[in-house]
Amino acid sequence: MRHSLVIVGAGPRGTGILERIAANAAELYRGPGLDIHLVDPYPPGGGRVWRSDQSPLLWMNSQAQDVTMFTDETVEVAGPVLPGPALHEWTGRDGRAFLSRREQSGYLRWVYERAVAALPSHAVVRHHRRRALRVTGARDARQEVLLDGADSPLTADLVILAQGHLDAEPDAEQGELTAYAERHGLVHLPPDFTADSDLSRLAPGEPVIVRGLGLAFVDLMVLLTEGRGGRYEGERYVPSGREPLLYVGSRRGVPYHSKIGYDWTGERPPLPRYLGPAEIDALLARPDGFDFRRDVWPLIEKELGFAHYHRLFTAHPERTGTAWTDFEEKYAVCPPGSPELDVLIASAVPDPADRLDLAALDHPLAGTRHTSYEELQDALRGHVAADLARRHDPRHSTDLAVFLGLLSVYGQVVRLGDVGTWWHGFFSLLASGPPGPRLRNLLALSRAGVVRFLGADVRVSAEGGVFRAESPTLPGHVTEARALVEARLPQPTLDRTRDPLLRDLHAEGAAATGAGLLAVDPADGRVLDRAGVPHPRRFALGPQTDARGAGAFTRPRTNSPTFRQNDATARAVLDFLRTS
Repeated sequence: MRHSLVIVGAGPRGTGILERIAANAAELYRGPGLDIHLVDPYPPGGGRVWRSDQSPLLWMNSQAQDVTMFTDETVEVAGPVLPGPALHEWTGRDGRAFLSRREQSGYLRWVYERAVAALPSHAVVRHHRRRALRVTGARDARQEVLLDGADSPLTADLVILAQGHLDAEPDAEQGELTAYAERHGLVHLPPDFTADSDLSRLAPGEPVIVRGLGLAFVDLMVLLTEGRGGRYEGERYVPSGREPLLYVGSRRGVPYHSKIGYDWTGERPPLPRYLGPAEIDALLARPDGFDFRRDVWPLIEKELGFAHYHRLFTAHPERTGTAWTDFEEKYAVCPPGSPELDVLIASAVPDPADRLDLAALDHPLAGTRHTSYEELQDALRGHVAADLARRHDPRHSTDLAVFLGLLSVYGQVVRLGDVGTWWHGFFSLLASGPPGPRLRNLLALSRAGVVRFLGADVRVSAEGGVFRAESPTLPGHVTEARALVEARLPQPTLDRTRDPLLRDLHAEGAAATGAGLLAVDPADGRVLDRAGVPHPRRFALGPQTDARGAGAFTRPRTNSPTFRQNDATARAVLDFLRTS
C-alpha cells in the first residue's frame, strides 16, 4: 500500500519542508510509493501572504541578496546540503534591490516546482485548493484530514501543519472597538494582513487614527498614497486628493529602524560568544525552568555589546581609549548590566554616542515631551531623518555588527521555544525595519501633511461617538477621528485563531505555550499534548508554533534555524514511513 503524507499549508514553510523531503528521500525512503497532499486554498510556493495577485507596489522587506530557500555549507543538517540560487541570482536583479512581493512569489513557485521535480519517481504531489478543517485519528493509526467542501477526508500516515500566518478572532479590546464602531457608524479595521484589508472604507480627506508604526503600517501607507494615485517628485509627495489623513502612533512612537544601506567590510565579530549552544543547553537543563528577563536577556545584552564593541575597536580604533585585547579581557569578566561594566565602557569609549544603549533604543521617546503639535512633527521627522542618515553611513558600522549579533542570538533563542512577544518586537525594531526608500517616503508624506505623528504610548478610546487618541509625548492634545486602523498582524494564538483545524486540535488536547502558541517537540516538530508527549503522526512548524524558525526569509550563509527545523522534520517523516 502506498504511503500518504498531508502537508497543510503550501506557502514558504510547506515548500521548504517539501524541498527537504526531496533532498533526504534517496537516503531514507525505499517505500512502495508516496502520495503527498498539499492543502492550501492559495497557490503552492507563495501561499496566501506571497501570492502573485497583490499590488505591485508592495515590496519585500529584505534585499534580494538576503533571501534564499536553499541550504549551504553553513547549515548544520543531517541531510544533504543542496545549494541553489538566492533571489537576486534567480531574478538576475541587483542584490541590494528590494523586489516586489510578486517577484518573490515567482521565485517561491519555481522553488516549489523544483522540489516536486526532485522527488523520487514513485512520489506524487497533489494540490488541494481547499481549507483543512480537522485532523482525526488515533495515535497508532492513520490520520484523516477533513477538507472544506470535500465529500471524503484525506487519509494520511502523517500530517504536517505548516499554515503560516493566520487570521485571529479579536481580543476583548478589539471586539469592543468593533462593536462601538458598528453602533456609531464608524470604521474600525482590526489587526489584519494589510493586503487583505478593505481599505476602501477609509474615505479621502478623512482623518484616520492608525495604531502601529511597524511593517503593517508601511504597507498601509503605500496602499493609501501611491496606491490611490499619489506620486513622488524627488523628496516631495504630490497628493492625488484621494488619500485619507493618517494620524499614526504606537508604543514607541517611531518607525522601526531603517534597513542598513552599506555592506560589511573587514573582520566580523566572532559569534556566538556569550550566548551560544552551551548557554542554551544550560538554560534548557534548569530543573526550575528559566525566566527570559532574568536569565536570557542579560546574555543577549552581553552578546550584542560584544558585537558592537568588537566592531568599534577593530574598525574605528580612533574612537576608543584602550586596546581591544585589554577591553575584551575586562569585558569578559564583567557581569551583564553591572556597574563595573558601565565603568569599563565609559573609560574605554569616550563619546557616549559610541556606546551601545539598548534601553534607549527600545524606548526612544521615553521622557520626551513637546509643547505643540508642530514641534512634535518636526522632532519625529528629525528622528526618522537621523536614523536614515546613520543607517546609511559606514562610520556607524557598529549598527551592522549589532545586526549580525541579533541574527546570531535569534538563531540560538529559537531553541528555547516560546519566550514571549517582547523579544520578537525588539528584534524587529532593530533588524526587520523597512527599506530606506520607504522611510524617505514617510518623511515626504509627513511634510505634505498626509501622515501626522501622534507620539509614544498612544492611548485610544471610544467616546462621544468618535475614536480619540492621545499620547504623553504631547500632553493635552487629543485627536478625534471616525476611523481607526490597527496596523499590525493578528497574534497566532490557539485560543483566538480562526483556523478551525488548530482550534479543534487544541480543544482535543494539543498543548499551548504561555503565549498561546502550539507546543511542539524541538527535536523534530512533533505536536505535544498537555502532558508533553509528542504525537507520533502529527508535526507542526511555523509562526503558529513555538518552532517559528528564523521568523523571516533566510539569509544565505547564516545556518538558519528554519532550514535545520525543516530538515529534522523531513527526516523524521521519512524515517517513520520507511519503518512503518
